[in-house]
Formats: sequence, C-alpha cells, structure tokens
Amino acid sequence: MVNRHRRALCASALLLAFSGIAQASPDKPVIGVVVKVGGIPWFNAMETGIKKKGAELGVRAFMVGPTSADPALQVRAVEDLIAQKVDVIGVVPNDAEVLEPVLERARAAGIKVITHESPKQKNADYDFELASSKGFGEAYGKRLVEALGGKGEYAVFVGSLTVPLHNAWADAANAYVKANAPGMTLVGDRYGVAENVDQSRSTALDLMRAHPDLKGFLAFGSQGPIGAARAVAEKRMGGKVIVMGPFSPGQGRKLVHDGVLTGGYMWNPALAGEVFVTLGTMVAKGEPIKDGTTIPGLGTVHPEGHNLIVDELVDLNKDTVDDLAKLGL
Repeated sequence: MVNRHRRALCASALLLAFSGIAQASPDKPVIGVVVKVGGIPWFNAMETGIKKKGAELGVRAFMVGPTSADPALQVRAVEDLIAQKVDVIGVVPNDAEVLEPVLERARAAGIKVITHESPKQKNADYDFELASSKGFGEAYGKRLVEALGGKGEYAVFVGSLTVPLHNAWADAANAYVKANAPGMTLVGDRYGVAENVDQSRSTALDLMRAHPDLKGFLAFGSQGPIGAARAVAEKRMGGKVIVMGPFSPGQGRKLVHDGVLTGGYMWNPALAGEVFVTLGTMVAKGEPIKDGTTIPGLGTVHPEGHNLIVDELVDLNKDTVDDLAKLGL
C-alpha cells in the first residue's frame, strides 16, 4: 500500500508539472494523453509524435506516463486532467472498465475523450486503431503456425488480463491456430506480464522449466517479446524456442540479430501519438467525423460506431528492424 501511495504521488507530481501548460492559453485546444506506463520505448516514441504534431498544429499537447501499469494511476491522471480543464483527454487504457466512471466524469465536464488500443471503449467520443484486432491477431497466429511448422506447445503473453485489445488479439491468434494447426497446443490460457520486461522474462523462464517441449512465445505488449527473448537467450534456446510479438525496433534489434526474437508486426507508436493530437484538435473544434472523412495518419475513415479502425501494419524482421530503429521507434 505504501509503494502504491508513493507511485500515485510521483504520478501526481508529474501531472502538476504540466498544469501551467494546460491553462496557459485557453483560446487553443489543450490535449493531454495518458498512456499505460511512462519510460518505455513504445510510449517514448508516442510522446515524440504527440509533441511533433502539437507543434505543427499550434496546439498544446502533452503526454502523462504513470510510473507503473496500474489502472488506478490512470484514473488519478485523468482526474487531474479534468481538474486542469483540458479540452481533450486521450487514453491508452490498462483497464477499460476501471476507466469508465472517470471518463464519464470527463465528458460530463465538457471534455472530449479519445482512446487507443481499446475498441468499443465506453464513455469515449472516439477510439482509433492502426490495426484491426481480428486481422492483427490472425496475422500473428498465421506467422506462429508457419514458424513452428504447425506443431508444438506455445504460450501467450498479454500486457495484462484487463487490456481489451491485447486480449482480443490473443483470442484471434488462438482461434486461427486452433482452426489451422491442430498439432499445436496452448500452454495455460494467457499470462498478463507483457508490459514489464522482468515479469515477462521470469514467466518465460518458469514456463520453459515447467514445459520442456515449449516451442514458442506469442507476446502482445511491447515489453513481452523483449523479456521472453532474453529468457530464451539465457537458456541458449535461440532457434529452438520462437518468440514473436510487437516491440520497439530500437529496443529489440539486437535480440532480432542474435536470433532469439523472430519479429512480428507493429504499427508506428509515433504515428499514434500524432493521431491523438490531430483527431483531438478536430473534435475540440467541432469538426464532424463521418464516413469518408480524411484524417492525417488514419487516411479515409469509415466509422464503426465511435471506432475508427485502419490497417497500418509494419513488418518487423531482421531485414527491416535496423531501418525502423533509425526512425526512432
């Protein structure tokens, strides 16, 4: 409880540092984006996109990164943004349900709410995705089946058991494997460790000890593939145990070239940061988002309710990872 209190205080201090910025110029939209956790490459890249697009559009846009992937810290962050009276709150949820009441309060206060990686999020004006959940998960399922030759045991990591999109990807990947590779077996159900390198590594080590015939890890959450690959390297199982999932190229490039991280698919988190600001500016100014609307970063959209879903997948492999890393991803 003490540690949680300290984390909350750290998050609060970070938010207070932005309070002057949020109130500096009320004649322009102010956009605050709360991500899952601060200080990891994926969200560092997203912050770069937020700042870049904010400068281009002349709006005040900033990111808040809680000190851990704790849903309670995200709630606290949103509450502080409501108190700052920002125009738009963006969120990449750790727990969609936990956020529902505070997002409802934000909208009641006249603040627009945009989410990412949380399709069908309640109490949001819009949710945008750079990959369809079914297509993304099936792409990974297909790639895993091909890598394992349709046989063997595999395990699935997600950021947490409450992250909607990660679990939707896992559902789609597992369904593809079940339908197309009856010789493959899922170990356990899924493990909510993929937002933390150390937890992913230790869980992967435990699973390899408990299941000597384990042949693959499919990790959804940018830290999951890194941790699992490090575990495979420690056990000197490169090439024998496959690891794949979305990760930041700059963080994973060495593991890819070392042969312990196969690769996967991702989207550009910096682009997602830009979309938060672009879309946020549009909704703050009351611009309509309808079928056929063109939104920079998303292209022409065809809304499904309040969901804006496009497919902007980038292939991660030994031939692409260096060039992607040079882009700062």
